[in-house]
Amino acid sequence: QVQLVESGGGLVQAGGSLRLSCAASGRTFSSYTMGWFRQAPGKEREFVTGISWSSGSAYYGDSVKGRFIISRDNAKNTVYLQMNGLKPEDTAVYYCAARLGELRGHPNYYNYWGQGTQVTVSS
Repeated sequence: QVQLVESGGGLVQAGGSLRLSCAASGRTFSSYTMGWFRQAPGKEREFVTGISWSSGSAYYGDSVKGRFIISRDNAKNTVYLQMNGLKPEDTAVYYCAARLGELRGHPNYYNYWGQGTQVTVSS
């Protein structure tokens, strides 16, 4: 069982930056592949990025490539999402998620979810 708590959301102007954090409970955090998803009003939940438990490899959705960076600190049971060059279309609730196994881009593959944190980018 893993419990996830996101933090770091807020209101930022276009072009600005935010760093989201996701703190996980449990002693086996390093065994979990971690993902970030987002959901805007009226839209489906979208894969943003994820980082593999085994290789540490990261993958990004096309809309955030070159702007967002995912990282993890297994000693702190925390995964981070550094968001740079934010755009109004990045406005959404951002969710952290975890799964045992390799990285997948669909939310159905993830067993554990945080409560979400709101990111709002003004133009």
